[in-house]
Amino acid sequence: MENPNIGQEIYDLCARMFPLCRSITGDGVRETLKIIQEYIGQDDIRLNIHEVPTGTEIFDWTVPKEWKIREAYIEDESGKRIIDMKENNLHVLGYSVPVDKYVTLDELKTCVYTEKNQPEVIPYVTSYYKERYGFCMSQNQLDSLTEGTYHIYIDSELFDGSLTYADVVIPGETDEELMFTSYTCHPSMANNECSGPAVLAALMRYVKQLKNHRYTYRFVLNPETIGAIAYLSFNLDQLKKHLKAGIVLSCVGDDRDYSIVHSLYGDTLADKSLFNVVKTRDKYTEYSFLDRGSDEREFNAPGVELPVVGFCRTKYGKYPEYHTSDDNMDLVSPEGFKGSYEVLTRWIDCMEWNRYYRVTVLGEPQLGKRGLYPTVSKKGSYDEVLTLKHLIAYATGKNDLFDISELIKVPAYELIPMVDKLKSNALFEEM
Repeated sequence: MENPNIGQEIYDLCARMFPLCRSITGDGVRETLKIIQEYIGQDDIRLNIHEVPTGTEIFDWTVPKEWKIREAYIEDESGKRIIDMKENNLHVLGYSVPVDKYVTLDELKTCVYTEKNQPEVIPYVTSYYKERYGFCMSQNQLDSLTEGTYHIYIDSELFDGSLTYADVVIPGETDEELMFTSYTCHPSMANNECSGPAVLAALMRYVKQLKNHRYTYRFVLNPETIGAIAYLSFNLDQLKKHLKAGIVLSCVGDDRDYSIVHSLYGDTLADKSLFNVVKTRDKYTEYSFLDRGSDEREFNAPGVELPVVGFCRTKYGKYPEYHTSDDNMDLVSPEGFKGSYEVLTRWIDCMEWNRYYRVTVLGEPQLGKRGLYPTVSKKGSYDEVLTLKHLIAYATGKNDLFDISELIKVPAYELIPMVDKLKSNALFEEM
């Protein structure tokens, strides 16, 4: 049953996650997962939380130390705080080590990051794998500072802890899997990346209410890059054996565009099926794997090579607010979230109906005696069932639903009720 308020529900969930200071490790990730668990319900779907200890070898990588941040600010000579992470957690360089010292303006400028081409915004900057401290502010604010002494303070620590990720597997009638992933490591930016986990949580609910679904569904929430690598290091054999198609969700809350980022060669079922749905929208952009940048990188990496694509509204890096303080709750909207949800639930429905179909009779079937064709022939009556006849013509057992859709130029989701009618009349069989 369609939920008319789904866009607002996802927006509200995104707003709950937005204030948290997240990184690739730490309590911000854990708090985000708690919020998602509350949304999806305690009884119907349980997140499986995994903690991977610092120092664990995961392929060519090593799980880093865990980061805890309590406070970060800069004060002028009068003791006035000119920036404070309590006002915006983008003000602190991600993974900063602690510092407590007094510096000149020139010294201050060596540890402050700005976005010169967008002088009004606070940029999002991190240093995960080299220890340093730093702050972020707008270029305009930095330019307004006067000569003097400044107190820079960061209360943080790096320690042997763990990296946190979560997954949920909802069993289907077969062990063939469809997978959705998103990441939980970005601080207060709404589209990148509170939006992905919020839509993914709504998709968990959608799948849970499906009856007799063929596929087993896997949902994964992890820190970007390092979390995906960790997940793959523990689950690659399972995914290699059972995964039919996967989608990485990123930047899915705005209302400007729809985007697909293809797999390594763009030739998997994930590519074919998602593009079939995305291109039905009024505006869409198709990107090759050369334009990758999210976790589709890891799922298509050498030796991994899984059938996984990326889905966005406006693609990461392609909108001016990306990785800045302007990526706030004003950038995303209930309408934007609803559009993403519609694309992805249509994709689920199409995948559930996707088969190689074959007509059960020899030659063209007589549709009239089955109530599938007008019994009075007149001008225009043929047009009403032309799509149905095209569907039958290509149901030779050699084409799946998406192949037929492309051949007859009708979206796959529009063919589903016709396939249902033909199956009900014993005219279609599954190969």
